[in-house]
Amino acid sequence: MSIHEPNALLFNQVFADYQHRFILFAKTYLHDKSLAEDIVMDSFMYYWENRASLASDSNIPAYVLTIIKHKCLNHLRSKIVREKVEEELFSHNSRVLQTHIETLEACNPQELFSKEVHLLINQALATLPNRTKDIFLRSRFQNQTYKEIATDLNITVKSVEFEISKAMKILRIALKDYFPLMLLLLHCKWPN
Repeated sequence: MSIHEPNALLFNQVFADYQHRFILFAKTYLHDKSLAEDIVMDSFMYYWENRASLASDSNIPAYVLTIIKHKCLNHLRSKIVREKVEEELFSHNSRVLQTHIETLEACNPQELFSKEVHLLINQALATLPNRTKDIFLRSRFQNQTYKEIATDLNITVKSVEFEISKAMKILRIALKDYFPLMLLLLHCKWPN
């Protein structure tokens, strides 16, 4: 008979008598049966592995229950830390999401798009020769007819048509991605 056999018999008896009670104890605080079972088994194993360093008259059930208590406390404290971190992340994510919602609600695609198109039109108009630009602006922004432009500038209606055609060609190239809206916007006024 080895030195540890009486300890093994006593340990097996304590395990059989207290395992179920200890699981119920741990489950009361953890609200998770599997976790409670794991902690109880780990606590009994910890006792068994460290029994040689304990006093021979130590109360095994009290010692194991103390281990269970500390493991449950550690788990619950870790859970609190995790929940606080999750709350902070959720709060941060909620703020970011709210910012996205607010900026998206404030976004006016028509305004953004028309500003971009206006900028491209102004840049294209700046490249036109002065006479072509003057004729185009009179036609599209001052609502003059070709005949009125021809009379004011003392040129033929055909010359006006030619200059408008030249301006439209340059604008078509500059606004090739925006062409469907270009026709609409060319008839609107905007600040230069």
